Amino acid sequence: MSRLNQAGLTGLPADIAVPGYDRAQVKTGVVHLGIGAFHRAHQAVVFDDAIRSGDPRWGVLGASLRSPGVRDQLNPQDGLYTLVVRDGSDDHLRVIGACAGVMVGPDDPAALVAAMADADVHIITLTVTEKGYRLDPATGDLLLSDADVAADLVDIAAPRTAPGFIVAALQARRAAGLKPFTVISCDNLPHNGKRIRAGVIAMARRIDPSLADWIEAEGAFPQTMIDRIVPATTSDDIVRLTARLGVEDRGMVKAEPFTQWVIEDWFAGDRPDFASLGVQLTDAVEPWEDAKLRLLNGAHSAIAYLGALSGYEHVHEAVAVPAFRAYVEALWDEAETTLNPPPGLDIPAYREALMARFSNAALMHRTRQIAMDGSQKLPQRLLAGAAERLAAGQGIEAMALGIAAWMRWQSGVTESGEAFVVDDPLAAKTAELLAGANNDLARVSTLLSLSAVFPPALAADDRFVAAVTGTYLSVSQNGAVEAARLVAE
Repeated sequence: MSRLNQAGLTGLPADIAVPGYDRAQVKTGVVHLGIGAFHRAHQAVVFDDAIRSGDPRWGVLGASLRSPGVRDQLNPQDGLYTLVVRDGSDDHLRVIGACAGVMVGPDDPAALVAAMADADVHIITLTVTEKGYRLDPATGDLLLSDADVAADLVDIAAPRTAPGFIVAALQARRAAGLKPFTVISCDNLPHNGKRIRAGVIAMARRIDPSLADWIEAEGAFPQTMIDRIVPATTSDDIVRLTARLGVEDRGMVKAEPFTQWVIEDWFAGDRPDFASLGVQLTDAVEPWEDAKLRLLNGAHSAIAYLGALSGYEHVHEAVAVPAFRAYVEALWDEAETTLNPPPGLDIPAYREALMARFSNAALMHRTRQIAMDGSQKLPQRLLAGAAERLAAGQGIEAMALGIAAWMRWQSGVTESGEAFVVDDPLAAKTAELLAGANNDLARVSTLLSLSAVFPPALAADDRFVAAVTGTYLSVSQNGAVEAARLVAE
C-alpha cells in the first residue's frame, strides 16, 4: 500500500479536506519540540489555518528530542497527515499540510539548533511533558543532577534537553544580531511559560550571564492553556483510515471536535493573527488554566485510575457507570470552589460540556493512557485544589479518592488481579517504597513521604492524611466502584 504524500493529494476522495495552498511557498516560522499526536491535533492545525488564510509564514518544522518514530511516520509522507475528528458515529477528515517534516535532535543537534536560529523562525512551541523541563518538582530549579542537563552545561553546542536546545538557538540568534523567538509551552501544567523561562534562563546564566540577561530583557515566554482530547492512535485506526483514503497514513491523529487555546499576549516578534484563528489572547491565563486542570484534568486522572483499577479500558465506559459519573460531579463540586472563573467561562456549562466529552465513545480514550506519568500530574490536578480547600476549612473527600486511586495504581495490579507496568518516571521509587510496606496504612504513609509528589506541609496535615487514608482503605476493601459511590452519596 502506497503512503499518503504530496503527489497523491489529488487522488484522495473528494470529501476529504486537503491543503488548498502551495506548500512550496510556505516558510518555516515555527519549530515544535516534542512533535507528538497532541501537537499535530492542536497547535499545528492552528498554524495550518493561518497558512490557509493566506499567511505562508507559519509552516512548522517538527523535532523529536528522543526517538525517530514520528520522523519515520511523517517524512515519507512529505510531512502530511490526516486529522480525524470523531463525534459520535461521524468522522471528519482533514489533511494537515503545515508540517514541513521532522528532525531528530539526537541525530544532529547542531542542525536542529541552526534550524531554530533561522531568521524566518519566530516561534518555538513545545510539548515535552512535565519531565522534559528538567526542573526539580519541589523547588522549580534547574535539575543540575540530571545527566543531560550536566552535558548541556558542558557543551551547549550539542544540546540534549529542551531548555538546552532553546538556549543554544538563542545564543546563535544573538550572535547573528537577530531578535529572540517567542517560546510557547503547550504542555498541560500550571505556569508553563514561567517554568520553561526559568529553566532556559538558569541554564543560560551558567553558560553566559550576558546571554541570560539578554533573554530576560528581550525574550517572551507566554503562559498558555490548551485543551483538546487526543487519544492514542491504534493500528485499527490506521487500517480504517487506509480503507477510506486509499493510501496508508501512519502519521494520522484523532481528536474530539472541541479545541481551545488561550495564550498570554506576550510575544518577542511576529505572530499569526491568532485572534482571527480562534485563539484567545489574554492578560491572565491562570484562571483558564486552573479551571482546566482542576475540572477536566483532575477528573480525567481520577476516573482513569478508578476506571482502570476496576477493569474499564476507556473513559466513556467508566463514566457510563452511575457511581463513577456521580463521583465526577462530586469532584467537580469540590474543585469549583477553588476557582476564580475568568469572564466568558460559564462553569455549569463547562461541566456539562466536559461530561459530554468524556462520554464520546468514538474517541476510545484509554484510561491507561491518561494514567501515565501520574506523579508529574497529581500535584497540579488534585493536590493544589485539596490544599486550597483544607486552608479554607473545607472537606476533600472526592479529591482524596482520586489521590488514593493513584496510590492504589502504584501496586501494578488491578482489582481482578491483572498485572500491569506502572508507566511513570517515579515508578521505580514508588515500587521501592511499597516493597517495604506490608499493609494498607503503611502503603499510604510511605507514599505520602514522597516529597517529589506530596508537599511536606500537605503530607503532614492530619486532615489530608485522614481523608486519603480513609478513601484508600475504601478502594482496597470495597473496590473502586463502591468507593466512588460512597464518596458521591
